[in-house]
Amino acid sequence: MDIITADNWEAKVVTTETVTGRIKPGMSIFVGTAGAEPRTMVRHLMTANAKNLEDLELIQLVSIGDAVSLQALQSQKFRLTTFFSGWVADEAIQAGRVDLIPSRFVKIPQLIESRLAPVDVAIVQITPPNEAGFCSLGIAVDVAREVLDQAATRVGEINTDIPCTFGDTFVHVSEFNFLVPSTEPPIYFDRWETDAVLDQVALNTASLIEDGSCLAFSIGPLYESLCKKLQKKHNLGIHSPLFTDPLMDLIRSGAVTNRRKDTYRGKSLTSYALGTPQLMQWLDKNPLVEFQRIDKVFNPLIIGRNPKFVTVVAARKVDLYGRIGLYTGKGNVATGPAEVMDFLNGAELSEGGHSIFALTSRDPKERPNILLSIADLPNQFSAFESIGAIVTEYGVAYLKGRTIRERAQALIDIAHPDDRANLVQQAKEKKILYHDQIFLADNARLYPAEIAEIYQVRDNLSVRVRAIRPSDEEGMRHLFYRFSEETVYYRYFQTVSSMPHAKMQEYVNVDWNQVMSIIGLVGVEGKGRIIAEARYIKIPGSPFAEVVFVVDEDYQRHGLATFLYRLLIRVAKERGVRGFVAEVLYSNIGGIMKVFKKGNLPVRAHLEGGVYHLEIPFDTARLH
Repeated sequence: MDIITADNWEAKVVTTETVTGRIKPGMSIFVGTAGAEPRTMVRHLMTANAKNLEDLELIQLVSIGDAVSLQALQSQKFRLTTFFSGWVADEAIQAGRVDLIPSRFVKIPQLIESRLAPVDVAIVQITPPNEAGFCSLGIAVDVAREVLDQAATRVGEINTDIPCTFGDTFVHVSEFNFLVPSTEPPIYFDRWETDAVLDQVALNTASLIEDGSCLAFSIGPLYESLCKKLQKKHNLGIHSPLFTDPLMDLIRSGAVTNRRKDTYRGKSLTSYALGTPQLMQWLDKNPLVEFQRIDKVFNPLIIGRNPKFVTVVAARKVDLYGRIGLYTGKGNVATGPAEVMDFLNGAELSEGGHSIFALTSRDPKERPNILLSIADLPNQFSAFESIGAIVTEYGVAYLKGRTIRERAQALIDIAHPDDRANLVQQAKEKKILYHDQIFLADNARLYPAEIAEIYQVRDNLSVRVRAIRPSDEEGMRHLFYRFSEETVYYRYFQTVSSMPHAKMQEYVNVDWNQVMSIIGLVGVEGKGRIIAEARYIKIPGSPFAEVVFVVDEDYQRHGLATFLYRLLIRVAKERGVRGFVAEVLYSNIGGIMKVFKKGNLPVRAHLEGGVYHLEIPFDTARLH
């Protein structure tokens, strides 16, 4: 065999027929993955009628291209073996025409090297050689190194439309036996359309991503919306299986610097690129993006070295246990259960890392996406003990460390309002929720999600403020039991020794037409605790409402009560309340009056039977 050099490589350019003439029945043929599929060679394999093209095994990591057609796979000539059921392979796998090798992506290179998945012929897409004779693997690295080392016949399909990318992408032209000019463009992917509901899901997801986080994304409309919502963040990093147009936009916005990463600092790390021609042009010789093999990109130990690593997964369905149904068909690249586990494990190893599963509360056909059970759903991620947060357009459900009952309550809170009553009833029947669980169906749409504030107590302590939810039952119980007897007496005007489920669930299931309850939480999202509540209750037949609030004794004298009181005034005025009334024990008047006076409203008080009766009209408000 002649040696190929930078000077004579064109001598090795051959036709597709020449390559297929070297193939023998029974051979295993590796073809490039995703956007790097060598379409010219694959199409010829699919359509050629040569007698030697019989009983062939095609090996492809992810089957998403249009060259490996379902029609061709129905013949006896080929059988596709894949490690991931992309949207071409999905249907064929279920019909028994495609073999799926279940494996975590990080382990696939070892399988190739061990020859448990032997390769006779390797066909990969490359750029034209440069002046030194090096070709770039372009937009897919995955296991190209391993298959080129093993295959006896190595074919490079030269495509002038793919970008020259940096990282572990360069292969010398001398490593190929044959070179074939590509006659087709790469597989391009249009940008995904989004809508207002998905934008709200993305906004809720973005609220969980802090400055300095390192992110893993995939493809689909969620990520189109999410990247727009992240453009005002700072010092983000990218360690993602896929690089897409939205990530290009995010880097262009200045939100991504990769300075806080521990691995590949200063670079956005990926294995694959999928997107438009504009993305391919931007990636060409772009030093900001590093392409590496999947045993590095999918390695949980490498992922976990990056602080604040966040993996964002687009979910299809979720059930009240916290099990996730992932997408099948177009849009599920690199989001199979094994791939999710690699990145979820990395997030668990990362300091400050976590996982986010995001979905709309209903699908495009208006069917619920939050169900009692998804036990029969395909492509299921069932390691529900590792699920961190689930997001819909109605909010965030934190599952880590919660009981099944608490998970169910949290997920019902973020289900579509019209689906919640049925979920509560189903959960009662399955004894997931208490048989006497309260649900106020008429109020499902009235939850004041717009109340979302941050109160900065000091540099290292902030309080998240939002309206109370039914799933806050346990948090409010814990707050009650942290109160001293004196605080309980001041709040209830009597000695209260316990707060069982029956009482507390009545308290947290708020009739938003009559009551407003705002709580304050401290600690890491999903692991924090409730430390304060401010509440007003409208007085029947009166334009006034009774106001009460409590603050955990460890967090008093930091201005939190004043902040909540002023917020409650603003919310009450927006809802037509004309003023507050309150009753305060004589022995407690000192501290509480300071709070009321800081509300910048006149306070009228008269004492009767050891209790001050306060009236606080809004007419002359001087709130700033």
